[in-house]
Amino acid sequence: MSILSREGRASLNFPNETRSFDPVKGRVLFWGYDRAIEISFFLEIEALRKLRPATDETEAGVLKEFDAARRRIHELATTVWRRGPRDRYAFTLTAADV
Repeated sequence: MSILSREGRASLNFPNETRSFDPVKGRVLFWGYDRAIEISFFLEIEALRKLRPATDETEAGVLKEFDAARRRIHELATTVWRRGPRDRYAFTLTAADV
């Protein structure tokens, strides 16, 4: 999936549908690409719960709800990424971002 910039060009892409759940840190890891640069994104469970209130904290439950909200999550990731670097290659989406 590609999120378009205001100029209509692809600026941040999400071609890789791979995602993983880190139960210790309570977040889902997924990746986006700015041209050839890979950017890591972390979605905290509290942010996912704001999008999908019935989120079950098991790995299967979290990944199911992530998949159901994937398009919105990618939009949020693009918004956070456009704000500029926290760490240029890794961004965390928190409940405040939703």
